[in-house]
Amino acid sequence: MDITIHHSFLPHTDPEASLAFYRDTLGFEIRNDVGYQGMRWITVGPADQPDTSIVLHPPTATPGLTDDERRTILELMAKGSYFGVNLATSDLDGVFGKLTASGAEVVQEPTDQPYGVRDCAFRDPSGNLLRIQERP
Repeated sequence: MDITIHHSFLPHTDPEASLAFYRDTLGFEIRNDVGYQGMRWITVGPADQPDTSIVLHPPTATPGLTDDERRTILELMAKGSYFGVNLATSDLDGVFGKLTASGAEVVQEPTDQPYGVRDCAFRDPSGNLLRIQERP
């Protein structure tokens, strides 16, 4: 089988803040930015990985959601427990320093985990958890 990861989805509550974070702080390129009925879907990804993208989407745009479900989604996002993504770098300390200097919310400083990786964690402007692992 030939299967790859093409798009992953993360919700956003503020498209401009998300755009600035993923473009300016993480250095991802903007691949698509689509508006529809006052909402935006923004596709971003690393320049050297053109076939792998993250779609930043409106979390409550799903048809049929009740008001209670919308409220629950936004509450989970605010806690950072709705969605997340794992990223990787060869320079964890450098990335940590850049993200810290940008004002990103630190969840965990670089740590050697008992399961064999060294990583750190941040939240994006919408509360999504970003774990960044160091590549060997």
